[in-house]
Amino acid sequence: MVSINNLTVAFGSYVLLDAISFHISDGEKIGLVGKNGAGKSTLMKIILGLEKPDSGRIEMPREQTMGYLPQIMEHGRGLSVLAEVRKACPDAAPGEAEKILRGLGFLPDELERATETFSQGWNMRIELAKILLAKPSLLLLDEPTNHLDIESIEWLEDYLKAYKGAILVVSHDRKFLDGVTTRTVEIMLGRLYDYKVPYSQYVELRKERIAQQTAAYENQQKMIAKTEEFIRTFRYKPTKSNQVQSRIKALEKLERIEIDETDNSTLHVKFPPASRTGDVVYRCTGLEAGYPSESGGMKIVFSGADVEIRRGEKVAFVGRNGEGKTTLMRVITGELEPISGESKLGHNVTLGYFAQNQEDILDPKDTVWSTVERICPAEMRTRLRDLLAQFLFRGDDIDKRVSVLSGGERARLGMARLMLQNRNVLALDEPTNHMDIASKDILKQALQAFDGTLIIVSHDRDFLDGLVDKVYEFRGGRVKEHLGGVQDFLRKLRIDTLQELDRKEVSTAPQAETAAAAQPVQDYGQLRAKSKEEKKKRQRIEFLEKEIAKDEKRMKEIESVLAAPGKDDDIIELTREYLELKRDAEVWTEEWVTLND
Repeated sequence: MVSINNLTVAFGSYVLLDAISFHISDGEKIGLVGKNGAGKSTLMKIILGLEKPDSGRIEMPREQTMGYLPQIMEHGRGLSVLAEVRKACPDAAPGEAEKILRGLGFLPDELERATETFSQGWNMRIELAKILLAKPSLLLLDEPTNHLDIESIEWLEDYLKAYKGAILVVSHDRKFLDGVTTRTVEIMLGRLYDYKVPYSQYVELRKERIAQQTAAYENQQKMIAKTEEFIRTFRYKPTKSNQVQSRIKALEKLERIEIDETDNSTLHVKFPPASRTGDVVYRCTGLEAGYPSESGGMKIVFSGADVEIRRGEKVAFVGRNGEGKTTLMRVITGELEPISGESKLGHNVTLGYFAQNQEDILDPKDTVWSTVERICPAEMRTRLRDLLAQFLFRGDDIDKRVSVLSGGERARLGMARLMLQNRNVLALDEPTNHMDIASKDILKQALQAFDGTLIIVSHDRDFLDGLVDKVYEFRGGRVKEHLGGVQDFLRKLRIDTLQELDRKEVSTAPQAETAAAAQPVQDYGQLRAKSKEEKKKRQRIEFLEKEIAKDEKRMKEIESVLAAPGKDDDIIELTREYLELKRDAEVWTEEWVTLND
C-alpha cells in the first residue's frame, strides 16, 4: 500500500533518518515509537508529502486516501461542532457524525455550539472526528490521546481496533499502543527496528535480540582473538604457512557481528525528601468554582465538592475535559478564588505546581539555562549543569531557546524547574503529555518513591496504575471520591461508559443516580479504614520481600566464601551470621505467606 524506500533526512552533519525502509500493508495497525526528537513526526510529514527527504522515495497507489492528525493544527471556525464535522464528509451515513462525536466526549447539547467556543483540546477532538468520519485507507495519527480523557481514549481504542483501513500511530501511551497495534516500528538514532508484535512484546523481544547479539559478538571476538594469536605465532614458520594463509583469508571473509546501536540516554529524576506537613494536606467543603462567562455572569464548573487529601496520599483527578480538574488544581494552588464554600491548605504545606500549558508558563525568548538559573537557589548553582544533564539537556542544548523546544523537551524543562524547589506537596497537571515512554516510566518511579503528597491530573492509565491510591472523579458538575487505584475505578467506569454510549437519549446524571441507588450503601468510614489497612498490608509485603531478598543475597555470598575460605576469613563468625540470616529469612517468609493467604 505504502512503501518507504531508503529514506534519509539530515540537518547538516546530524542525520535524523538514515536510509530507513519499511512497508505499510492494507489494514495494518502500526505503532511508530521512539524518543522525543527521533524523527517520528518528520516521517509522517514525508509520507504525506508535506516535507521532502534528502534522499529516498515514497511509493503508493494513486487511489490512496490518507487522514492526518498532527500534534499542532489549525481549527475550523464559524460553524457548529456537528456542521464542521459533517462538512468533512457530506456523504457519511446518517447519525455517524453524532456517534463519533459522542464517543469522543461531546454531549448532545454541545453539538450545536460554535467550534471557537471550545478549547484547543476539544478542537483537536473535532479534527479527529472529521478524519474518522472520512474513513481514509490510511490513518496517520500523531499523539491522538494527548488531549483525550480516559473514557474517550478507551472509546478511540475500540474504534481503531475495528477500523478496516491501515493505521500508523505515534503515541506514548503504552496501553493504547498494546490495545490498537499489532506491529511496532521504532526509530532510534536514525535507524529503524521493525517487529510484528504490539509494543510491550516488542520491548521484550528487543531485549532478547540485544542479549543474543551481545553473546554472539563476544564469542566471535574470542574466536577472532584466538585466530589472530595463531597467525602472529606461526606467521614465519614454513611448516604452518598454509594454515596461516587459510586463517588470514577466513578472517577477511568473516561477516562481523554487530550489536544494534541503542540510545541509552535517560532521565534521572529524584525528588528531594519532603518535610512533614499536618495530617490533612488539603480540604474543601461545599466548594463551588467557575469562571466569568461571556454573558457577564459566572459559568459554574462544579459545585458541592467535598475533598480531603491527607499526608502521604497519592491522589488522581480524572474525568472528561472541561469538568473541573484543572479548575480545582488552580483553586488548590491559589490561582483561582472559589465562588463559595471553604478551601484550605494544611499546616506547613509547601506546594510545587506543574501546569498543563508549559508553553504559556515558559517564556519563549528564554534559553533553557536562563529558565532554570532564574529560580535556582544559591547552593544549587554549582550543580545546575548536572541537573539539566539529568533531564537530557547537555552541551549546546542549554543554549536553545524555549521557542524551538519540542513538547517533550518543554515538559522536561518544566519538571527540572520543579526539582529546584523543595516541596512537600506536588500538584501535577498532565505532566506526561508529550513525554516519551521511557521518560514517563522514570518519572513514575520517582513519584512512587516521593515521600510527600501527590495530586495529579492525568489521562494516562498506565502511568496512574500503581501510582495513586485514591481517585476523584469529575462528572456532571460533581466531584466523587473513589477509594482504591485507577484500575478499580476503570472497571466500574467501563460498564457505565458502554451503557451510556448505547443509549439514544443521554441523561448521564439520572443514570448515575439510578446506578448509585441500586448499589448497597457502605459506610464511608469503613471503606476508608479498609483502604488504609490494605495499603499497610501491601507496604508490609513489599518490605518483607526486600528483606528476604537481602538476606538470601548475603547468604549466597557467605556460601561462596565458606566453599573456598581464605586465610583471613573467620569461618566461625561467618557460620554464625549465616545461621542468623537463615532464621530471619524463615521468619520473614512465614509472615509473607500468612499475609498473602
